[in-house]
Amino acid sequence: MTTAKILIPAVLLMGAVACGGDDTAPGAAPSVTEMPFDVATAGNVRGMVMFEGTPPAPEPIDMASEPDCLERWDEAPVRELVRVRGGHLADVFVYVKEGLADMQFPVPAEATLVDQYGCKYLPHVSGVMANQTLTFRNSDGLLHNVNATPQVNRPFNFSQPVNMDTNRTFAQPEVMIPVRCDVHGWMLAYVGVVGHPYHSVSGDGGGFDLSDLPPGDYVIEAWHSRLGTQEQRVTVTTGETAEVTFTFNEGMLATAQVPMADPIDPHYHNPLLVHLGRHAHGGSGDHAGHTHAASTDRR
Repeated sequence: MTTAKILIPAVLLMGAVACGGDDTAPGAAPSVTEMPFDVATAGNVRGMVMFEGTPPAPEPIDMASEPDCLERWDEAPVRELVRVRGGHLADVFVYVKEGLADMQFPVPAEATLVDQYGCKYLPHVSGVMANQTLTFRNSDGLLHNVNATPQVNRPFNFSQPVNMDTNRTFAQPEVMIPVRCDVHGWMLAYVGVVGHPYHSVSGDGGGFDLSDLPPGDYVIEAWHSRLGTQEQRVTVTTGETAEVTFTFNEGMLATAQVPMADPIDPHYHNPLLVHLGRHAHGGSGDHAGHTHAASTDRR
């Protein structure tokens, strides 16, 4: 497992403010300020995501052309398509798919951070509520590019120079949205957008937590970029915690239908962006709704 030499910033930023670039994509301003039910009646869903079998071997990433990124890692950098630790599966987006009816929830004030660190997106999988701020940060000493290609929401594609934060929002729920860097073909992240605050991403221990749900019957979905999705039904009662376990296995690698999860050529560099200069230090070009034609070559 590749480890970084310094601590990664926390995923949640309180009141994040963009230091450069445009702030938000179009979307209706949230108006709900209170929870639509009595939180004293809430219950919880907690669980684990497991993996059975042998996961694919990590893929080495050739960062020889980017020494600034390479030196940030204690070990040779790799890309793990299926990250398993002791039978526990990480990078699984778990959320309430059905059961909340037409409830309207306040949008969290906290921004979710996706950091470009060591020529990787950290975290690999994250979640936000529709209209919640999503902050993209460039912590590397070189040019990056953020290319989000949703199917429902408005896409965006902007270059991001050194030491810059740029905020965006997605107006509609969508699971999932791939985000790539056109400069470094191995860089890929996923963002899940839902219409409520009940979402979680499993970590190295495989755990997830959906807290303070109103009592009721729900469908919980677990999404993985290479293994597809699973659903479970669960009943939440006041003051109780329902336990759920999702189990994926190596056979699902061949059958899962997740079209956005195609392998990416780790050696690809988009020629339309490389000419801008890897070590740009100012300005950002935003091409919302436009993707470079050359980007299709790296799949």
